Amino acid sequence: MTGLFEGAQTNPVPAGSRRAVFLDRDGTLNHNEVVEGKPVGPSRLEDFRILPGVAEALDRFRAAGFLNIVITNQPDLTTGDIPADVIEAMHMRLRDELALDDIVICPHAKDAGCPCRKPEPGLLFTAAETWGIDLERSVMVGDRWRDINAGKAAGCSTVHIDKGYTGEPEVRGADFTVSSIEHAVEWICARQHLPTI
Repeated sequence: MTGLFEGAQTNPVPAGSRRAVFLDRDGTLNHNEVVEGKPVGPSRLEDFRILPGVAEALDRFRAAGFLNIVITNQPDLTTGDIPADVIEAMHMRLRDELALDDIVICPHAKDAGCPCRKPEPGLLFTAAETWGIDLERSVMVGDRWRDINAGKAAGCSTVHIDKGYTGEPEVRGADFTVSSIEHAVEWICARQHLPTI
């Protein structure tokens, strides 16, 4: 399986006619814990909390003409560490509360060699083909090295939300670094020669 789509709609259009903000999930849209310097996403629905300012940021991206597409590794779907219905409930909350166009998932474990698992760019390529996205005019936003490497490999601009993780590889080569998604809005709009809303 390469790229599991969960969006409320799919809307194939000619290639290259749209821009997107691709968004990591844990640590970018919702809270995660940091254990020994490493981020750990929520495993229970009651711990799943959307971060402050995220809804407003996604509203501004959409108003500026971007698609908002979540790009997320969810190996717990394969390992069974988190039940599928819990992950689906988390994503239902995202769809209900945020201006999202799609959620695209890699369900495979790290050792599966899957081309859609970040830091590989397969999920972005799949979303671009489905939604007619010009990757060079799009942006990948995330809090981990995997997000930035995937975005760069796909030809996107990249924004690193720096959470100060110390227990994993350093993020290198991001086009812009911020402390929260709220601070990314003006840069992304300016980069695309769009007015901030």
